[in-house]
Amino acid sequence: MAFQPIIDVAAGQVHAYEALVRGPAGESAASVIGQVTPASLYRFDQACRVRAIEIAHRLGMTSMLSINFLPNAVYDPQACIQATLEVARRLGWPTERISFEITETEYVRDRRHLQNIVVSYRSMGFQTALDDFGTGYANNDLLIELTPDWLKIDRRFIDGLDGCPRRQAIVRSIISLADGLGIGVIAEGVETLAQARWLYQNDVPVQQGFLYARPTVEALPECSDALIEAVRADS
Repeated sequence: MAFQPIIDVAAGQVHAYEALVRGPAGESAASVIGQVTPASLYRFDQACRVRAIEIAHRLGMTSMLSINFLPNAVYDPQACIQATLEVARRLGWPTERISFEITETEYVRDRRHLQNIVVSYRSMGFQTALDDFGTGYANNDLLIELTPDWLKIDRRFIDGLDGCPRRQAIVRSIISLADGLGIGVIAEGVETLAQARWLYQNDVPVQQGFLYARPTVEALPECSDALIEAVRADS
């Protein structure tokens, strides 16, 4: 697993670390997931969850741990969460410090099933986030049925954000939508100081991207206080 920090600029600290699967020689998540067959999907999803928690515990993580999950791998929320609950109990990791990111690039065949997963996970104390919001299969209509804790704005809207009025209008609409529904917002793919400042000034203090740190295999990358102060400057 590689870990990338999600920074709360307003609080001046790490909000969470996202666990990202890597191959044995550092291969990307896409190359690893591309080798997963339908028959091995459930075992792969379970193994990633357990591995992420074990490594985070060994590294001494004290913040929230964010784990991607594949909705179509969960045949029953209560049954499929047992391995996660067991490793959390064994290591003394509170469920309140785990957030599951719904990977929206995977086609969700059954919306009611996905709703049941989110409701079940929240009842157990887990947080949930809708990843890559605004593109692919997870668009506004999913929010009719789902009540995630977080929306992660897709990086396509963040790229060039500070100089593109159209992107700014779209991002503002997502912020307004989330605020009206009582959902937090996380900006993905933040790579420049200008992007980070625009987001912070428009009420998106929770941010993730190469500007703050690149994913690091089996380590917790740090973000400098000076960089956070630079984002907050002139705000």
